Amino acid sequence: MVAFIGDIVEQVPCVSQSELNSEVDQIFIDNSSIQGIVVVNNEVPISLISRSHFYQKIGTQYGYHLYMGKSVELIIAHLDSLIVDYYQPVTEVSKLAMAREEQNRYDYVIVTKENKYIGVVSIERLLMKLVEVQVEFASFLNPLTGLPGNHIIEAKLKEMIQEERFSILYFDLDHFKAYNDTYGFQKGDQLLESTAELLKKHYTNKGYFLGHIGGDDFIAMIHHHEIQSECNLLIEEFEKMIKEFYTPSHLLQQYVIAENRQGLIEKVPLVSLSIAIVTNQNRVFHNVEELVEDVAAIKKTCKNVPGSCYVTNR
Repeated sequence: MVAFIGDIVEQVPCVSQSELNSEVDQIFIDNSSIQGIVVVNNEVPISLISRSHFYQKIGTQYGYHLYMGKSVELIIAHLDSLIVDYYQPVTEVSKLAMAREEQNRYDYVIVTKENKYIGVVSIERLLMKLVEVQVEFASFLNPLTGLPGNHIIEAKLKEMIQEERFSILYFDLDHFKAYNDTYGFQKGDQLLESTAELLKKHYTNKGYFLGHIGGDDFIAMIHHHEIQSECNLLIEEFEKMIKEFYTPSHLLQQYVIAENRQGLIEKVPLVSLSIAIVTNQNRVFHNVEELVEDVAAIKKTCKNVPGSCYVTNR
């Protein structure tokens, strides 16, 4: 899903730093569609001569006589061109391009591979690719919470099991179906959104990965094993939050009357938060399948505990 800047390069003419400006002028005349020419030294890019900058220099009162018979070194002496590597992400390069001085912001971006010139990228082409990347990325996000979905989660899990230390936290809302049946899907979605915001506060905002598996299931991945205090605080905040989603009568009796998964009407407890946690503190995981098996087993244990709780494989 990562798009590299090198994937969208195009070619423009190159000149050496000893080339005369008269030759640059002729290249621009012969190639009316190009907006710049790259100056190279033994295939290594030095600078970009943009069409606008070149003719600003040449078009001054004495510019033609001052520059035309001289080398391009005189033109590029004070130019600051953006040069990036083939494998830099499009998103990163777009930020660098837009951070340039206003007069240079729409110049070509020069692209290298192993420090050698391979082409340029226009800002138009860059922005079009950026939109494409954002649209593609959005397709992998959960539409309700905006969190990464299963495609990204799977890729992150494969990365995580290579880490020296990690903890995988699987979040599940117990009795969520009964809540949906009692209060309706709109309130159910609001509960999911609020839960997502609470999880973002504890994980995304601290630089950890947080994903939305689907429905009422979420997953976080952190690079350490110190999880107890964070989980206790999260559960405490969740218990305060969930009270906002029930009527006073339901809060007082601590249950709703709803149909269970077997179709029987019964008293169903209020929604609680189960956190199944798997770490590599005492076990080595060779693949994602082993990790998922452990998560499923811990989740089953966790959901048998009444109320909000967390259980680890430690």
